[in-house]
Amino acid sequence: MNCKNCYNEILPESDYCNACGAKVIRKRLTIKNLLQHLGETFFNYDNKLFTTIVHLLIKPEVVIDAYVSGVRKRYINPISFFGISLTLTGFVIFIIRKFYPNALDISTLIENYEMYSNEASKQIMADSGNFSLDYSSLIYSAMIPFFALLSWFLFLNKRYNYTEHLVTYMYSLSLYSISSGLIGLVVLIFNSNLYLLSGSLMYLVALFYNCFLLKRLFNLNYQELILKTFLFLILFFILFFGLSIGIGIIYAIIMLKNGNL
Repeated sequence: MNCKNCYNEILPESDYCNACGAKVIRKRLTIKNLLQHLGETFFNYDNKLFTTIVHLLIKPEVVIDAYVSGVRKRYINPISFFGISLTLTGFVIFIIRKFYPNALDISTLIENYEMYSNEASKQIMADSGNFSLDYSSLIYSAMIPFFALLSWFLFLNKRYNYTEHLVTYMYSLSLYSISSGLIGLVVLIFNSNLYLLSGSLMYLVALFYNCFLLKRLFNLNYQELILKTFLFLILFFILFFGLSIGIGIIYAIIMLKNGNL
């Protein structure tokens, strides 16, 4: 008898392959055992995804240090974790477009401001919302190397190199994306008008979580943490607003050429 995964010879009574560790499947696939497999994969405490999420919440430095130091079996790897978060993000975007198209409409929040009262401004805001949905995955992906670069610069005297900072933010931002996606779905179901508010609150949660992560990862005291966070935010907003202004200028030029402004 041979293993169906690695073709190593195994004993007929074996339940697992002694070479690759794969479980020996003897029963024919049915709905019942398919559901059992799905349950074991996603809801069993011992599965990698659940364990990774729980440990990232309570002891993130263990997950990240484990991967950086070479541990591969205990937790889901950052690329797969990132892929799961992208899938969930895409699903949430589909739900918003299909069932809650006004969930990202901020016109009611800014209608009292004169500068946003004209049709051109409203069109820009609407186009910006569509742009954020259309390219959300790209924007989200670009944030990882961007944050990693800032973090690497601020922690040059620490033990992590740039690639290891990439791993850190793959885990961190993927956890944020999964959490905000699941919470966002709940908010959409019960009151879609609160979706923007919940998203804004999740940004604050993400900030505090990353402070918690960096404090534990680099053994920072509170004074160091406050200083590093302050410097990180300054650098982030300088680069973010600079990039936003540049994109805004390019977008305005395009609209002028098309006669939409």
